[in-house]
Amino acid sequence: MPEVQKPSFDPGLTQTFTGRISRTINSDGSFSVRRVGGRLKDAGYFLYFMNLSWPSFLVQVPLIYIGVITVFAGLYLVAGIEHLQGAPAATQFQALSSAFFFSVQTFTTVGYGHISPASLLTSSIAAAEAMCGILSLAVATGLIYGRFSRPTAHLVFSQNAIIAPFQAGRALMFRVANRRPNVLREIQVKLILMTVDPIDGVMKRRFLQLPLERDSLDVLPLTWTLVHPIDEKSPLHNRILEQLDAEQAELLVLVKAFDDTFSQTVHAQISYTTAELVWNARFTPAFSVNPLGEFVLDLARLNDYEAAPQS
Repeated sequence: MPEVQKPSFDPGLTQTFTGRISRTINSDGSFSVRRVGGRLKDAGYFLYFMNLSWPSFLVQVPLIYIGVITVFAGLYLVAGIEHLQGAPAATQFQALSSAFFFSVQTFTTVGYGHISPASLLTSSIAAAEAMCGILSLAVATGLIYGRFSRPTAHLVFSQNAIIAPFQAGRALMFRVANRRPNVLREIQVKLILMTVDPIDGVMKRRFLQLPLERDSLDVLPLTWTLVHPIDEKSPLHNRILEQLDAEQAELLVLVKAFDDTFSQTVHAQISYTTAELVWNARFTPAFSVNPLGEFVLDLARLNDYEAAPQS
């Protein structure tokens, strides 16, 4: 067990130890923090829809649209279908469909004109629905624009970090690549080892920044293998997997880059637990050169590795 040192810094994840956690950073890059006890106005619905995946967004937004329209259609039926002038209502189905599609026309402000409100109550409901439609359209437009225009770092990391032969010793390695064809410049990476150790008789989280052979890159068109040499100065020196697991070790990776397309700085983060560490392995190439002399990057091979020869 190496000599326990005083915590050098806290990146914002607290040194207080209250229990074992599964991991600090989830596989999607989000921090493993569940907030409770907040106020309703702190829910951040706009932020929720901004962070939804596109499939979820394209399902939930139409469902909300249909739900609001259905509510107003029900109000027209309660007010009386006879108060919608020109609405076919010979059968119950015709009455329901007339109220629903009039609600669609009012909400979207299309207004074909063959159905119109014929009483003060239905006119008031239509006025309220038209206002809701205009406001909803503004919110939806902002959401869609924000989702398309927000710069994000679509970086992909190797699923495993490996302990590989390096020069005359060993090194911790993991790989990263850009999923998109856009240009990322001035990429900077920070690697932090988080452990739980007894400090002054109290269990605390300890954060140590691990030096990298190269912690910055000008551009990232291919893969980048990040290397932390495990020498005598490394906190990983002479540590074995069982020891790291007992210390609840987790490697935190924080990435910052400049997106040349949006001219803005983007961020990404990931972590590796002891279950994702592979000993005595080495990465295999994830790119090649085709007959035309072009680089071919295969993102599916980013995590490919093989057993390293024993020295």
